[in-house]
This record gives sequence, C-alpha cells and structure tokens, in this order.
Amino acid sequence: MMSSKSFKLLSLADFPRLKPFFESLRFPLAIYSLPSLIAWNSEANPTYYLLEEDLLLLKMGGMLLREPERDCLLLPLSPARDVTPPELEDIARRHCIPTLCFVPENYVDHFGASTVFDRFSLTEQPDYSDYVYRTTDLVELRGNRYRSKRNHISKFRKMYVETGRAAVEALSAANIPDALIFLERWCAENNRCHPEENPNLALESQASRILLEYLEFLEAQGIAVRIDGEILAFGIATTLTGSMKILNVEKADAHVRGLYQFLDQECARHLFGGVEFINKESDMGVPGLASSKKSYDPVKLIRSYEMSLRNRAGI
Repeated sequence: MMSSKSFKLLSLADFPRLKPFFESLRFPLAIYSLPSLIAWNSEANPTYYLLEEDLLLLKMGGMLLREPERDCLLLPLSPARDVTPPELEDIARRHCIPTLCFVPENYVDHFGASTVFDRFSLTEQPDYSDYVYRTTDLVELRGNRYRSKRNHISKFRKMYVETGRAAVEALSAANIPDALIFLERWCAENNRCHPEENPNLALESQASRILLEYLEFLEAQGIAVRIDGEILAFGIATTLTGSMKILNVEKADAHVRGLYQFLDQECARHLFGGVEFINKESDMGVPGLASSKKSYDPVKLIRSYEMSLRNRAGI
C-alpha cells in the first residue's frame, strides 16, 4: 500500500533538522554525508527525503544513477537503531520503489547474506566503491610506495615554501571568495564543469562551489594553498563516522609541479586529526580519477551495492 506522505526535495535549509540522523552514522560510504547530499543535489541529480517516525528516508534519482527516469532509496537512517532487511522490504513496497542503491557492504555483512538474499537481489556498483586510506599513511608518506609523492613534495617545498612564496591557510569567510575565483578558473582551464562534456564532473564542481559558499553552515573544514598571493589549491573535509572523515574536495592548479601532492599531505595533516581513516569517495568510473586514487595505495575499498526486491508483485 502506497504511503500517504510525500517526499520533499532536500535543500540547504534542511541541514539543522536532519543533522541528528547522521550523527551516529554506521555506513562508511561517502554518499551518506549530509553536506555531500546537499551539495550534490540539483535538478539533474535530485535527492528527496521523508521523515517516518524515527526514520529518515532518502530517495535519489538522476545522473549518478545513469538512468534519469529511475528512483532508488538509500538505506534509511535512524539515530538509535539499524533497519532490518524485512523492514527495508516493507518500506520499498509502501513507497513503490523496488530498488535501494548505494548500500555499503557492511550492511550486508551485518545482517548476513542469506537474510538479505531472501528478499533482495544484490548487484555491485563498482564505479561507486569508495577509496579509504589510513590517515597516518597520508601524513607520513613512508616507504617505497610513496617515494614519488615525497619527491614531488620536496621539490615543491624547496621552490615555494622555503622561499616564502607559498603558505597554507584555513578556509574562512575571508578567503573563500579567492577560492571561488580559483575554482572558476580551474573549471575553465580543465573544461570539466559543463554538463554536456562530463555530467558527473560537472555535478562534482557544483558540489565544490556549494561546500565553499556554505562551509561554516554545513560544518565542513578546509584549507587553501596560496602561492605568490593567489589561491591555487584547496581541500574540504566533512565528518562521516566516528573513525572516518571524507575528503570531499581537492582542487589544485595542475601547472604547478608538486602542488597536488603537497595539498594532499597538508589536507591529511590539518583536516583529519583524531580520525583513523580518510575516505576519498569513489572514482565514478572516470579513468583518471581511478588512477589518481589508486596511486595513494588505499587500505580498503568500501563496496557499494544495489538491492532490488525479488518479488515485485503489487509494485
């Protein structure tokens, strides 16, 4: 039976009201970050929500699903409890949405494959598996696996930091306008912010802009690298779980050798204190992003799945 309540389009103003549902989050996929959901929300990639008793239901559609006409549910969130597979089946049936997407592998492990498979078929979403790193690895960059990263950083430091040309500063209301100017230039130079060229990267650039403009409101943190008085790189992080934060945004001028590697280490050092893991999100199936994320030697991938009702009678 269809629920009489309607989903509402997620908006920036919903952040304070919905924040409690994310404070004890147990799902380590970056898409379950409330700031990310808000920042990525758009006409091309809408997210909707509905409050049902002690649950927050989230519904997505659009470009990330690569089937714009199809909706799917995310796992429901509750501040106090997990939602069982039988409950998921009931929710899917009541709202006539037979598929849940972005289901992290730890949900399946927690309830057991047999319990899940009784009601749902499972399909991996390989383009949306998240890359996870140990914070100390990216701060210290020890061993042969990071030799090239250390070399790039050393050359950057000698040319820019030790000569006083470069400095790291926290993102704040005072310098966010300069970071936005750099983002616009980065978009123009890389031709990566136009929906007709690359829809996913255009959405990612939109999300970067929103996270910059509403950094404090969304309780995000960031740093910027200024070279010769101009911001040429910045990174933004948000909290996901008690042991993990997300590096949501990382932009650097590709013409400055070693800047990206320097930014990455400084983000790990300044934005991830107190958490064991850094989640750098998925590669969205973009080969260049996949290569870059793999080069930092992730300690694990958080796999993402679709769960579809086996019995769709009545939907």
